Amino acid sequence: MIDAYEDPGVPDRRGGARYLWWLVRKQAGRSALGSLISCVWMVLLAATPYMLSRAIDEGLLPGDHRALVGWSVALFGVGAFNAWLSVMRHRTMTRVRMDANFRTVKVVMAHAVRLGAALPRRVGAGEVVTIGVGDVNTISSSLTVIGPGAGALAAYLVVAGLLFSVSVPIATVVLLGMPLMAVLVGPLLRRLQGTEAEYRERQGVLTARIADLASGLRVLNGLGGKGLVADAFHRDSQRLRAQGYRVGSVTSWLQALGVGLPTLFLAVVTWLAARLAAQGAITVGELVSVYGYVTVLVRPVSYFVDWGYEVSRGVVAARRVIRFLDLEPLPDHGTRDAPAEPSALHDPESGVRVLPGRLTALAGDRPADAALIVDRLGRYMPTAATWGGIPLDEIPLARVRERVLVADHEADLFAGRLRELLGGRTEPSDAEIAEAVRAAVADDIVQGLPDGLDSAIDAQGRNLSGGQRQRVRLARALLADAEILLAVEPTSALDAHTEARVAQRLRTAREGRTTVVTTTSPLVLDHADTVVYLTEGKTAATGTHRELLATEPGYRALVARDAGEEGDEETRASAVVVAKPGAGARSKTGVEARAKAESGVDARVGATTAKAEAEECVEASAGTHELAAEETVR
Repeated sequence: MIDAYEDPGVPDRRGGARYLWWLVRKQAGRSALGSLISCVWMVLLAATPYMLSRAIDEGLLPGDHRALVGWSVALFGVGAFNAWLSVMRHRTMTRVRMDANFRTVKVVMAHAVRLGAALPRRVGAGEVVTIGVGDVNTISSSLTVIGPGAGALAAYLVVAGLLFSVSVPIATVVLLGMPLMAVLVGPLLRRLQGTEAEYRERQGVLTARIADLASGLRVLNGLGGKGLVADAFHRDSQRLRAQGYRVGSVTSWLQALGVGLPTLFLAVVTWLAARLAAQGAITVGELVSVYGYVTVLVRPVSYFVDWGYEVSRGVVAARRVIRFLDLEPLPDHGTRDAPAEPSALHDPESGVRVLPGRLTALAGDRPADAALIVDRLGRYMPTAATWGGIPLDEIPLARVRERVLVADHEADLFAGRLRELLGGRTEPSDAEIAEAVRAAVADDIVQGLPDGLDSAIDAQGRNLSGGQRQRVRLARALLADAEILLAVEPTSALDAHTEARVAQRLRTAREGRTTVVTTTSPLVLDHADTVVYLTEGKTAATGTHRELLATEPGYRALVARDAGEEGDEETRASAVVVAKPGAGARSKTGVEARAKAESGVDARVGATTAKAEAEECVEASAGTHELAAEETVR
């Protein structure tokens, strides 16, 4: 069986059947051994009726007790040996199955690591879960037919040969029976592949939705959206159930044929042998042997039907694995050196220019557009962006990752101690951690945990609230101390009081270094050196927060949602600067989620942002909002 640290090899991605054959070739010796044991096992099963007929014709009928005892001992010996072979066959095929399982898991995991940050942008979580849980097991189970399939073929040929020594008509019926059954079962196998493939697709979509529901049920209750999501889930589950019924219908016919056809086959051959015995064409012993041969053939015939069923499902699952393996990470053909000094980033597609050493905010009417700009500037997708006039695509990706950090507000949090979670691959000192934690206003998180920085954090930070997780992510990004930090909605899940403090400390912590944030919060925008106002993903205006409030009605409406409010510009600007509670700036949540759902671009922004924001807003009290407004004014 494959070692945990062994290279799984390069899979054959030319088709589902070729992938299954690659798994067989990677353990050719074990597969051949399983086939050999199965062949011997099945042939000995077929030899049992022959020995029984000899015992009757040579011992029982003539009254030769010595011959009868001899054949009886032979039958016992063959039966005992066959029992041992059955154990070895099962053990060998289990090893074949486990090797295929582990090898496929290693191939999929290695490719997922190779895709890296491109993985969530290329395939949904539900698809990966379905592959890892369902498809891998289906593929490995399909390989267990190797031994029984080879044994069934050997037994079929041996029995046909033995029957020729008894009766040519009976042997002819047996030889023609298998092709006839293949003709009957073949169309069902092709139909099974089509229905199974569609079922797997729907299952992947529903699995992703279940994961979203499990993580956001409390938030949905707070937003009052549980019924809407439940209705959508109900419709999808009904469609999946209907497709499952179609798969079950085909499967039930296959299983019925797997039992019914061999039984019918047995009845026809037995009837024919009985007529021949009645006519005196064959002896009683030969009649018993024919019945025994055909009884033995029931199992090989069933194996043939099961083999077609399992291989058809395995091919469908292998195609899904191949489709995942065909995903390629971003090409990295860069050979030029990155700018030696801090330089400007420019995204020609949107017109955004980020000057070095400044805090730049991207405020767009569609948050997904701002997130796409960040992805292009961070080279997480094909991009025409430049860095100091040098196209990002011409700089080696490793050099870009060393100096440009994209901090996603939904980035993964792995299980472990908080200290390790913040430090990542580095081992920062306690002073450095304390500085980053303070800048992210995460002091209360550390103080509230039982063991401080040494406290255990669950996977994805499930033992933290949405706002706490976001501050931990921000602290981790600040601790990395990247030359260029591109942060996506770093404060979207925070209440007003905390957000105001984070905005102020973020500016101080990143003083003199290039920082980009995407946000529509006036508390953050007011601290930015430059605000880029985006409409339809393009730069509409650039300036400070207060300049844009005075000159851009669309921007003013975006950050305050009070375009119809009466009053002079100064009053309105003051309201915008402190706007945060309730239906003010935080009312953007629903609009952001809706815009995200409509755009269908980058699942990191939109519904997930709304979920995180809602989690904090539902928990925040009116007193917190009043305190936020007072502190902001001060």
